[in-house]
Amino acid sequence: MSDLKYEPVVHDHKDLLEKAGKRRGFNKAYAELDEEYALAKEMLAARARVGLSQEAVAEIMGTTKSAISRLEAAGKHTPSLSTLKKYAHAVGCHLEIRFVPEGSSKP
Repeated sequence: MSDLKYEPVVHDHKDLLEKAGKRRGFNKAYAELDEEYALAKEMLAARARVGLSQEAVAEIMGTTKSAISRLEAAGKHTPSLSTLKKYAHAVGCHLEIRFVPEGSSKP
C-alpha cells in the first residue's frame, strides 16, 4: 500500500455556499443535487477517517487519482454500485443503500 497520507485542505463550505447562493439559479441547482452532495460528503469523510489520499485510494482500487477525484465530485459522475463497493472497501467501510419512504425524516 502507498505511504501517501491525506492532508485536508482548509475549506469554508458555509462561506462558499453563501457566495455561490447569490448567483442566479445556484440554489435550485444545488438543491437538485442534494443526494449527490450527501454521497460525496460521506465519501470524503470516510477517506479522511482512515487518513488516505486520493492517490492511496486509487492504488488500492487499481485506478487513477483523477478517477477518484471524479468519483468524489458531486453531480459530475454517476458511479456504479460496483465502484462504490470498491471505494467503500478501500476506505475500510462497507456500503449500505436504503430506500426511505417519502415523508420520513432522513436518518
